[in-house]
This record gives sequence, structure tokens and C-alpha cells, in this order.
Amino acid sequence: MGFSVFTDVLMKELGLSRVELSLAYCIGTVASGLTLPWLGNVLDQWGERKMAVASVIATGLILLYMAKVAVISHALGKVLPTGVAAFVVIGIGFYLIRASAQGVLSLTCRNAIGKWFNHKRGLALAISGVLVSFSYSFAPQGLNWLIERFGYDGAWFTMGITTLIVMGPLAWLLFRNEPEEDGLEMDGGSKPMKESDNPDMYVNRAFTRGEAMKDYSFWVFNITFSFYGMYATAFTFHILSLGGEYNFESNRILSLFVPIAATSVITNLVFGFINTHLRLKSLLFVMNLGCVMAALGMFFLNKPGGVPAYVIGNGIASGGFVSLTGIVFPRFYGRLHLGAISGVNMSAMVIGSGLGPLLFGLCQHLTGSYKEMLIASIIVPTLLAILSLRADNPQRKLINKTSSANTAARRVNN
Repeated sequence: MGFSVFTDVLMKELGLSRVELSLAYCIGTVASGLTLPWLGNVLDQWGERKMAVASVIATGLILLYMAKVAVISHALGKVLPTGVAAFVVIGIGFYLIRASAQGVLSLTCRNAIGKWFNHKRGLALAISGVLVSFSYSFAPQGLNWLIERFGYDGAWFTMGITTLIVMGPLAWLLFRNEPEEDGLEMDGGSKPMKESDNPDMYVNRAFTRGEAMKDYSFWVFNITFSFYGMYATAFTFHILSLGGEYNFESNRILSLFVPIAATSVITNLVFGFINTHLRLKSLLFVMNLGCVMAALGMFFLNKPGGVPAYVIGNGIASGGFVSLTGIVFPRFYGRLHLGAISGVNMSAMVIGSGLGPLLFGLCQHLTGSYKEMLIASIIVPTLLAILSLRADNPQRKLINKTSSANTAARRVNN
């Protein structure tokens, strides 16, 4: 979300076109996504505490690198063509920041909540999502203020130092891998609901990554999350350009992040409270409808109802995304191989988020408009909403198989 305000200034400082910058972002992001399944396995071996500290330190150092991309590019330009040097330097920066922060750090935080909560997982994610959503909403304007005050390089330097000094020690102080390691229980030891209330809440067997990847529901959820990562990143990456296409001033289009965050928080809290009483495929259906509404709103942004549709749709999609990405995989596949399974999902989301800005940038470059990609962004979640209707919890199938086996055994004994 915060990178949107750096797009135009980096194009100017590095001498790259919108398509070239989008391509560097895509290559760096896709490359980072390809490493995340392996890093998911490392997370299972290291645990959340060590991984959180390592990724925070890496993120801080990479932000310091990003503060010097123009200087490094200029130095490298003495041995390489200027454009190639700028492309390589910023591409490496994109790879590193997406692998460390958006990739490993997000994965670690999400998995930590998944391992400490079960029946209260949705509520815990909803509470943490309040800070996430408002951080997303205020990031563009806050970082824009930093850029105006200290320059783009000073803004990144400030973030890097703050990350190292503040977030590193906090991660070591507050993170623990699993409640059982400290003699505690999931959900603080509170009594869960009766199994008859919602059998989807009970994990009968932990799935391996290979087993999860053979499950239909895994791919419906995974593709939905990846698509959201693609179009949400594309929207924010090109938000100033998109706004300009509809004659929206930069301050006006950036101000929409605040009501989007408010809607996201409400959605996240609602999902957090009701998820234990519903099948998650119903909430996935609602999230996909939010994506459809957001794309329709952007397509008709300068028409009556366009802005409310864009704000409400994005809020629903964002709130659903924050909630469901943390809930679905430990509930569907258990905690034993959660890092490996979530690593595949995070890889797909990161790759999608890398492709989005490039596809939107190419569309604008070739046609002079973003409308073709906006139409595609309406069609895809519509199809995913239909597919989500059959995305059942695989644990339910295990219950049915066990019940059938017990029934058959009783018949034989009788």
C-alpha cells in the first residue's frame, strides 16, 4: 500500500518508464514468490519467534538499501548502460523487500495467530486486522508526508532505522512459537463450542503440503487470495495514474484509503465473530463479491455510485482477505505442516501481486487506458465466486468417511 507514493518519484529518479518500473517490480516479486515455499519449510523448522526476528532485521536492512537505490544505480551506471543499471538495482530491491517483509514476515505473523488460537482465531485476526487495515489506509498519506519532508530516500531510511530499533526487539520479546511450549493451551484454555454447533471447527487429521495441494478447496481459496493480491497491488501501485484517468486529484484519490480501511475493519470484525458458525466458503463467496464491486466501482469511478462501490467493495474484499487468509489453512489442514502449506499460498499471492502492476501498466501503455484490465478484474472474481460454492472443508470429508466406516462396521457386527 505504501509503495504507491514512491512509483512516480522512482520513475523520475531512476529514469525508468512506468512499464519498465512495473516489469522490475514483477520480476523481483515473482522471484521472491518462488522462494517462499522453501522459506515456509524453514519457518516450520525455526519456529515463529526466530523467523520473525530474522525477517524484521532483513526488512530494516533492505529499507536502508532502498534509500540508496539512486546512488547505487548511478555508480553501477559507470559499467553498465544507465537504464540497465537502474532496472537491476531496483529489481533487486523489489525482490528483497517482497521476500522479507511482504513474504516471510506476513507469513510468520499470520501463522503465529493460527497456532495460538482455534475457536477464537477469527476474533484474534479481526483485532489484529484493525491495526493492519488502518496502517494500510494511512501508509500512502503518511509516507507521502515523509517524502515531502525528507525526500524519498530519507523516508525509506527513516523506516529502515525504525524497523531495526523498534520492531526487532519487539519481535524477540513478544513472539512465541506455540502455546504448548510454554505450558499453555490454544484459546487461553477456554472451553470450545460443542462439536455439533459446527463440525468444521475440529481438525481430525493434519494434512501434508502434498495432500493439501491435491484438495479442490485449497486451490479455490488460494486463487482467490492470489487474485486479490494481484488486483489490490495493481490498484495501489498505479493509484495516482488511475485517479488521473478519471480526473481525480492525488489527494482526493489517496483519501479514499481511509473509508476503505474503516469498511475493512468492520468486515474483518464481522467475519471474526461469525466464522465459527458458518462454512468458510460462504465468507469466501462474499469476499469475491467485494472484489467484483470494487472493480465495478473503479470502472465507473466518475459516475454516480462509483466511489461508494469502490470504497465498500475494496473494504469487503480487504477485510475478508485479512480474516480468511489466517483462518482457512489451520482449520482445513491442521497446524503440523502449516508453514509449508501457507508458504505455497504466500508464494502464489506474492507472484500475483507482482504480475498485477505489470499487466495494468502494459494495458495503460498499449491502449492509453486501464479499462480492459478493469473488465478482467470484474470477470475473474465472478467466476471464483461461483467456484467457491463447492469449496468445503476437507475435514468434513474425513468425518463422513469415519461415520460411513463405523456404520459399515456396526452392520457387519450385527
